[in-house]
Amino acid sequence: MRNLNRLTAQALVDAFASGKATSVQATEAALDRIARVDGAVHAFLHVDPDSALATAEAVDKDRAAGKKLPPLAGVPIGIKDVLVTEGMPTTAGSRILEGWLPPYDATVVERVRAARMPIVGKTNMDEFAMGSSTEHSGYGPTRNPWDLDRIPGGSGGGSAAALAAFEVPLAIGSDTGGSIRQPASVTGTVGVKPTYGAVSRYGVIALASSLDQVGPCGRTVHDAALLHDVIAGHDPKDATSIPDKSPSAVRASRKGREDGLDGVRIGVVKELTGEGFQTGVRQRFDEAVHQLTSLGADVTEVSCPNFEYALAAYYLILPSEASSNLARYDSVRFGLRADDGDTVEQVMGATRAQGFGDEVKRRIILGTYALSAGYYDAYYGSAQKVRTLIQWDFSEAFGNVDVLVSPTCPTTAFKLGEQLDDPLTMYLNDIATIPANLAGIPGMSLPIGLAPENGLPVGLQILAPAKADDHLYRVGAALEGALVDLWAGTLLTQAPDLEEAKA
Repeated sequence: MRNLNRLTAQALVDAFASGKATSVQATEAALDRIARVDGAVHAFLHVDPDSALATAEAVDKDRAAGKKLPPLAGVPIGIKDVLVTEGMPTTAGSRILEGWLPPYDATVVERVRAARMPIVGKTNMDEFAMGSSTEHSGYGPTRNPWDLDRIPGGSGGGSAAALAAFEVPLAIGSDTGGSIRQPASVTGTVGVKPTYGAVSRYGVIALASSLDQVGPCGRTVHDAALLHDVIAGHDPKDATSIPDKSPSAVRASRKGREDGLDGVRIGVVKELTGEGFQTGVRQRFDEAVHQLTSLGADVTEVSCPNFEYALAAYYLILPSEASSNLARYDSVRFGLRADDGDTVEQVMGATRAQGFGDEVKRRIILGTYALSAGYYDAYYGSAQKVRTLIQWDFSEAFGNVDVLVSPTCPTTAFKLGEQLDDPLTMYLNDIATIPANLAGIPGMSLPIGLAPENGLPVGLQILAPAKADDHLYRVGAALEGALVDLWAGTLLTQAPDLEEAKA
């Protein structure tokens, strides 16, 4: 069967079941595609063909023997390098962890392995998930397959770019302030940030513990739903894990495609659609909202006035938690150790100076300052109060609507280097995604077309109440089906051809 790397996860599952393809063939197609184009894209930091093919061979053997297999058995996947993987390097995109081999798997990785999915490798990311462009990786930037001179978003640009470049059909990401959704938006893929605690964080290298969340990335809403159902669920090893059983994302996705959105109340967030949003982004968003109405949804405008302060609150809370979490990289316990200095303090200082990049240092300094005596209440404490106000905004809004929608990002992908020396402008890329992390609610980004001024992907964000992740998949799948004539022919099959791309 030809072009296996361009099939969706669901199409691969169907091909396996019908005997038209094997997992070994699909995994070889993924590995071959990576070998051909990743020198230009740089979506992967580490590729493990031996382990991936061994998993695929075992799946094919059991399938031939008639054994019952998990739904996604044999489908290749990439894992963001922020999740620890036993025996496979895990660096969180940082030189301070270069070459580190974890002694255990993250819970999400355990669940992927239990689902019999071949893990082809670890995807690139901004160092310790700090960034919106994957330019802050200690191992070099990832490039957007739509335009190799542009960013793929961040911090999970590697996972999103791997999907857009047809290197893998599925990937795992993490989202602290939009690091799944923003890359999905600018690469024309689907990314989901589940409810905080719905997916285990055990084995995830921490950035900001009250904000981090692991989630699925795919090329369609249904593919993301298939992966969501694999990784979600209670984990006793994670103290923040929700004990409730997660609603089925796959069932919700099918309902959206089959039943439409009759009776669904959708709110357009007033504060996330106006000034500062690119003309083409607003145009595609307005068209998508019209489609939601045509599907039977009751669409109204909703105001969340405290969203105005979300960005400022986030960039006090996140650096403060990062400052605490990154204190463990001290040259003593694990990771890089510099040889400079005669005392522990000198070696520690030299190690952190060499091992951390500029963005990490910037946020550690900011967070340490915000937590220092005399400033804690004025900065960190005040930011937590704003966080509560944002949670109240969501609570009031969801009293009147079932989901909220907005553009995922204010612009399409910008050029590499364009904002690298302007951190404040870079931070503004997350203006629409940050509120969901502050409130712990789920969010999805799905592609809604190409901006007319530059032909680059535009994403729409859907937000739902906590523990109502299934709402995302119902609305997302329905909208995706309505827009299929607009974007499926381009985003799924006609992304720039990278076959001959060279590093």
